[in-house]
Amino acid sequence: MEKFDKLTGVAAPLPIINIDTDMIIPKDYLKTIQRTGLGRGLFSEMRYREDGSDNPDFVLNKPAYKDATILVAGDNFGCGSSREHAPWALLDYGIRCVISTSFADIFYNNCFKNGILPVVVTPEELEKLLEDAGRGANATLSVDLEAQEIRGPDGGVIRFDIDPHRKHCLLNGLDDIGLTLEKAAAIDSFEGTMSAERPWT
Repeated sequence: MEKFDKLTGVAAPLPIINIDTDMIIPKDYLKTIQRTGLGRGLFSEMRYREDGSDNPDFVLNKPAYKDATILVAGDNFGCGSSREHAPWALLDYGIRCVISTSFADIFYNNCFKNGILPVVVTPEELEKLLEDAGRGANATLSVDLEAQEIRGPDGGVIRFDIDPHRKHCLLNGLDDIGLTLEKAAAIDSFEGTMSAERPWT
């Protein structure tokens, strides 16, 4: 998993509440277990017209936001089903950080397992960040995980809380497998001891 330390980039405003995982990546794209290639399906029902052409009114189709790496979204982001394809699609598109006032629990946990930082802010802070994001590509946000800060284009700072264990995992690029491998020496030692004490098992 790619490490997350500091991210400075264009933030796309998506002030819609209750964006569920089916809106993030519709069921038509769930036939694969590959983590790549899902970016084309991200928000496809809003992003494309019925004929498959780009919907020019959707934020990620606007020239200023095509290379967005941060998403500033409405309350209860990632609700709905537990599909892990949702963070896969965001990551494959290039989104590394989602900022909202709240997230659905399963989606929130899946983000950390895939190298995406979900940041919870207050409604007042979200309004400010949406205003900043609405200024387009010239107004980038900087997210510093180590310092737990978001810096706006005018120098304003918003601090955020994060679980220390999850912070450690993101900073070091550790998913569940990576965490297990960190304990490889202890696991080998335990297995060696058990084999010596219980050779019949």
